[in-house]
Order: sequence, then C-alpha cells, then structure tokens
Amino acid sequence: MLRRLYDWTLSLARRPGATRALAAISFAESSFFPVPPDVLLIPMVLAERTKAWLYGTVTTVASVLGGLFGYAIGYFLLDTIGRPIIDFYGYTEEFHKFAGLYNEYGAWIVFAAGLTPLPYKVVTIASGVTMLNLPAFMLASVASRGLRFYAVAALLYWFGPPIRDLMDRYLNWVFWGFVALAVGGFVVLPYLW
Repeated sequence: MLRRLYDWTLSLARRPGATRALAAISFAESSFFPVPPDVLLIPMVLAERTKAWLYGTVTTVASVLGGLFGYAIGYFLLDTIGRPIIDFYGYTEEFHKFAGLYNEYGAWIVFAAGLTPLPYKVVTIASGVTMLNLPAFMLASVASRGLRFYAVAALLYWFGPPIRDLMDRYLNWVFWGFVALAVGGFVVLPYLW
C-alpha cells in the first residue's frame, strides 16, 4: 500500500496542478494542517530535479504566508476567546510573564521551530497570541523556512538519483522515520516551554 501511495505521489508531482497543491499544503501546514509540505516537496523534486529551486521557492513563500495566517489566528483569537479565559482563571499576570519571556526569545523560537520537525503551526499561533514583534517573526520565518526547504531542494537536486534509489529500496523505513519525527515533534514541544 505504501509503495502504491509513493508511486501515486510521484505521478502527481508531474501534473500541472502539483505546484499549486504544494503551495496549498505549505500554507496550511504553517497555520493549521498537520502534514508537512516535505511529503509533496520531496517527490516533486525527485520527479523533476530541474525545478528544485522553483519548488523550494514556492514552498518557502507559501509557508511564510501560512505562518502569517497562523500569527493572525493567535492574535485575533486571543481577544475573542483567550483573554476572557485567562481573566476568568486569574492568570493575567502569569500570561504577561509568559508573553514577555516568549517575546524575549521568540524570534529564536520561531527560527528553531522552522528548521525542525516541531509543529510550526503551534509556534506561529503562539507568536500571534503573545504579539511577538511582527518584523522579527517574519524575518525568523523567512530565514528558517527558506533554509529548510532550499536545503531539501538542494540535496535532492544534487543527490537526487541516489536518494531516489535509497527511497525506492527503503521506503518503509523512510516513511516510518518521517512519522517518528512528526510524532516526536508533538511529544517534545510541551517540554520546550
């Protein structure tokens, strides 16, 4: 079943709408969707290595825009939903302390989360909730997401055929490795704060 899904994804990567699908997944993953764009980025670059830089750009731009949407979710839902709950439980002062700490290190948190399998959407929403400086948020997002997605595109561009052979041979291990990284990101995240 996994082999058929992999082959199907590779065939989708060659279709005209694949770039739009990559942009949509990249946008959604940064704000609310649990599946990382690598699931489509990797097969797309393996299918058409000459478009690696285009796919890296599309993924980065859409991911940063999705991060802005995640920021907006946190920013606007704080006033409508979050603040009344914080006030009701008497945690206003504690929230301000947390926001101050987050804002002190927030750009570094955004940068680190953008490079790792940690759920980036949690960080984008938290940045909006704590009203992290928007230019700092954007700079950290562009730097980390660009570094991550261009690194994937570059590695696949330069070493595509051997990587594709490796994935063809060890698809199950590669798949379960990605699953472990994704699940591990959700498990580790609470311990970072």
